[in-house]
Amino acid sequence: MDLLTYDFMQRALLAAVLVGITAPAVGIYLVQRRQAIMGDGIGHVALTGVALGFLTGTNPVWTAVLVSSLGAVLMELIRWYGKARGDLALAMLFYGGMAGGVLLINLSPNGSNASLTSYLFGSITTVSRSDVVAISVLAAFVVLITLGLRRQLFAVCQDEEFARVTGLPVRLLNLLLAVTAAVTVTVAMRVVGLLLVSALMVVPVAAAQQATRSFAMTLAFAIGIGVVVSLSGTVGSFYVNVPPGASIVILAIAVFGVITALAAPMAKKRARRAAAAGEECTLEVPPGVAATGDDVKV
Repeated sequence: MDLLTYDFMQRALLAAVLVGITAPAVGIYLVQRRQAIMGDGIGHVALTGVALGFLTGTNPVWTAVLVSSLGAVLMELIRWYGKARGDLALAMLFYGGMAGGVLLINLSPNGSNASLTSYLFGSITTVSRSDVVAISVLAAFVVLITLGLRRQLFAVCQDEEFARVTGLPVRLLNLLLAVTAAVTVTVAMRVVGLLLVSALMVVPVAAAQQATRSFAMTLAFAIGIGVVVSLSGTVGSFYVNVPPGASIVILAIAVFGVITALAAPMAKKRARRAAAAGEECTLEVPPGVAATGDDVKV
């Protein structure tokens, strides 16, 4: 393939694989907690971190990690203590992050609106060697947390009260998940873009849920979908000359539609088979005999 002769495409494809793995690996927990929109909020906050990197002359990936992690922790604190006003505080945090990023990028001598756009929607030509190193280190952290602590995170996301009773450090795990989500956003921003990364965290998981039943199978299938659409979207953007983030998200939505269309008839067949099996197992009581627990023993 001629695209592999370009160094920037080799870096972009490597970054796409890492994004395809990490985004669904974190997204499955966010979907389970019904916080699918959290990635979008973190992306808004991370924009300030990107602009801060341009302003200070440092790698925007690392400043985005710092700012988005602080924003994610603040979101968790608001979720705990915000109560009725929590949604308003989160809205101000999201909008403030976006406004802060636009303001700082215009004050920076090293940045421009064009460079900011590449972070918003992704750009395969701007993935540098230092970006690949940073993305690889951060992706390793995300995989270590999401897979190494999958049982604990699953328990917390499924039922916080039950997890607390069993002795799990619920608040610490919630904070760790929030920081991991923030790291995932910064991993994906060079390929997918800050405004579209939330879709890659959610859509592959939603697609996998249509065809699987267990948590482990859903996680594996979602990661598989994430890698395929990330690679396909990146390659497609090279030939069609469109932002890779848009291509990846459109492909993910298309996969979701196909899997949903195929899974619906299969689910109906399983339901009919289960109903038929239930009818066959129904105990027939002879006429004149009362169907009570004393009369019938199994």
